[in-house]
Amino acid sequence: MDLLGGVSSWRKSRSKWHHFEHRRRQHQCAQTHTDIAKETTAQGNFSNMASSWCRISPIIPIFVWFLLVFSLVCPVHSLETIEDRASNQTFQPNEELKKLKIIAARLSKINKPAVKTIQSPDGDIIDCVVSHLQPAFDHPQLKGQKPLDPPDRPKGHSPSGMLEENVQLWSLSGESCPEGTVPIRRTTEGDMLRASSVRRFGRKPRRHVRRDSSSNGHEHAVGYVSGDQYFGAKASINVWAPRVANQYEFSLSQMWVISGSFGDDLNTIEAGWQVSPELYGDNYPRFFTYWTTDAYQATGCYNLLCSGFVQTNNRIAIGAAISPTSSYNGGQFDISLLVWKDPKHGNWWLEFGSGILVGYWPSFLFTHLQSHASMVQFGGETVNSRPSGFHTSTQMGSGHFAGEGFGKASYFRNLQVVDWDNNLIPLSNLRVLADHPNCYDIQGGINSVWGNYFYYGGPGRNVRCP
Repeated sequence: MDLLGGVSSWRKSRSKWHHFEHRRRQHQCAQTHTDIAKETTAQGNFSNMASSWCRISPIIPIFVWFLLVFSLVCPVHSLETIEDRASNQTFQPNEELKKLKIIAARLSKINKPAVKTIQSPDGDIIDCVVSHLQPAFDHPQLKGQKPLDPPDRPKGHSPSGMLEENVQLWSLSGESCPEGTVPIRRTTEGDMLRASSVRRFGRKPRRHVRRDSSSNGHEHAVGYVSGDQYFGAKASINVWAPRVANQYEFSLSQMWVISGSFGDDLNTIEAGWQVSPELYGDNYPRFFTYWTTDAYQATGCYNLLCSGFVQTNNRIAIGAAISPTSSYNGGQFDISLLVWKDPKHGNWWLEFGSGILVGYWPSFLFTHLQSHASMVQFGGETVNSRPSGFHTSTQMGSGHFAGEGFGKASYFRNLQVVDWDNNLIPLSNLRVLADHPNCYDIQGGINSVWGNYFYYGGPGRNVRCP
């Protein structure tokens, strides 16, 4: 992660420990009150349902005969109603038990035995797992293997100095995973219970993907190149903590390496940072990865939540919170990410910062990306669920429009791609697109210091974005 604007050492973020702990306890307290409120409401509804529709008293003698007949029928219906309720009450716990069993089985598959455990100040538990026992090696084509040795970096790649040690909250204490292990954020039962679908936990929702506009409430402000063969991409991404309006929305800033049509054969490799209360249970920006080979239908996942991505380092935990973050008119921080295709073995590698190889996506996972990418995108994405019928107030980037510039708007800088000969080269034809420019916008540029860059983002709902 690069440090901009003359900001002091990363280690200043150690003082934030108590603040993070305080925020975590507040979140837990608020969740408890919410659960109590839900339980009280549910009990009240059941009580209303339990009132009988059979409470009829005779009014005039002419109706006595009808009332007698009705009184004989009413207990039968009452008994059936009670039995139905009893059946429902039995059914619901059975469904809940079935769900919990599915969760337990999934957790046992995702969470591997740890040789060391590290408690993060944000509440995460980081497990140090022996490299060849990580989830990737559950894949039939990887069973019994070990992580590959690092490949050669693209030509023209020049790390900008030593990476600071503490770029994630879990490592602030100085704890680290031993050599030969990889740090993996432990998935909890709570993580899975928050998911809109337990069976699709760790995956993006199925959706139709279109090349140049939003779909299913997903909104973008991106820069992109297409029309050539691409073998990788690099960018430095400004890190913020945008506000996300509700649990089922997210805000992210990332790179997409794309191949295939924008139908069901879409292949993508994705990396960046995201704020996702549903996936992580908080509002911290977190380093993440994603991949799919069928437009998010049945393949791929976030981070290490399925067998696929092979992690090779013991310093960066995928899915863990990034620290520090940028502040409005204050210190600016960014992370550099490089994704490229190893010419020798064909695997797609990921580098974080100034030299840490996070790991790789094996070539066999993909169809079109076994050869090359046909498009590279950089930028922001949010989900707009239109709460109460209005556009969401979920922020993108810093939550401010591109025109505010450095220190106020979020940015991508030093945008590059890798060509067929494994050369890292500047972009030559960057195009920018915002599908809802009154909500989130983007402005591109080029200079001698930042190369190709753009500012992007916005507040979501505002007077021009109702």
